[in-house]
Amino acid sequence: MQIDTVTLRELRIPLVAPFTTSFSTQTARTLVAVEVAARVDGAEVIGWGECGALAEPVYSEEYAAGAMDVTERFLLPRLALAQRDGALTAETAAAHLEPIVGHRMAKAALEAALLDAQLKASGTSFGTYLGVTRDRVPSGVSVGIQDSIPALLDVVGRYLDEGYQRIKLKIQPGWDVEPVRAVREAHPEIGLQVDANAAYTLVDAAHLRRLDAFDLLLIEQPLAEDDLRQHAELARAMSTPMCLDESVVSAASAADAIAMGAAAVINIKPSRVGGYLESRRIHDLARAAGIAVWCGGMLETGLARGANAALAALPGFTLPGDISASSRFYERDLTTPFVIEDGHIAVPTFPGLCEQPSADALAGFEATSRSIPVT
Repeated sequence: MQIDTVTLRELRIPLVAPFTTSFSTQTARTLVAVEVAARVDGAEVIGWGECGALAEPVYSEEYAAGAMDVTERFLLPRLALAQRDGALTAETAAAHLEPIVGHRMAKAALEAALLDAQLKASGTSFGTYLGVTRDRVPSGVSVGIQDSIPALLDVVGRYLDEGYQRIKLKIQPGWDVEPVRAVREAHPEIGLQVDANAAYTLVDAAHLRRLDAFDLLLIEQPLAEDDLRQHAELARAMSTPMCLDESVVSAASAADAIAMGAAAVINIKPSRVGGYLESRRIHDLARAAGIAVWCGGMLETGLARGANAALAALPGFTLPGDISASSRFYERDLTTPFVIEDGHIAVPTFPGLCEQPSADALAGFEATSRSIPVT
């Protein structure tokens, strides 16, 4: 593969409604879209990747403007060196970028763009590349913290009417047991789980054990992302399965979490762990260990939502993921919108990881952009 130019676009896309978690409230999604113009086996192709970093470093240490900076100043020179040696492919990109510490979301976006270009050149869908056998995946939805329990019940009811197969509730101190109780009493049969985004400490163990009464699929990341030991202690104290999100940033950290008993379930977010190829490695590791995985979301646009669906069609993804319809977040997506049919999202069959985004949508949402020759 020979990269000619990489264009970094900062986009700001309004959300259909504010989305509140324990760490932020978002009214618009700020994202970095990575466009790679490359030559693969003589074919000129364009590949696209989406960076999951938020506008501020509140989910992780990464943020959108920083991802653009590190990509231009440090990541692209590494890829330029690799392609001068004739050693650059999507599969080798992570190894070439490994000397740059951290910045997994920026690396993931670059790898995705390279893989998209590579697959488009060969006319191969991402699902075929992964070897998936399912043509659709069940769709779950994440529900942010609401102003009141009646408002929460109204939102949950509307999503269930749309066909979503699983509900995830964001929780935080002061908004946990009673909202969960209300949803469970209103919908006793629905698959229900909660996500704390590291809002609690082990001191809250007795309080969190009250959630065991509601037959939850899992409790996600209740404690700090860097504390596997305390997650393992909390897992022993609760009957609700412990799921890790922010704590798992690689296959190596997944192996540690499994060995310590800190995770009965792992939420795999491709952007968080450094890309789709590392996501597949985590899937393979967890499946071998008998640990369930599911595909989380970072409010992806169509540049990544279909690739998430393909990833979630691997056999170890046994729980519904946060792969909702485009309309869950956006009035207008960058590509053809993804829709729910019978509670499921179809695994795309087009070549690559995503469709070519709409030029009008890119222009309408673009805040800044810069093109960088890679030589």
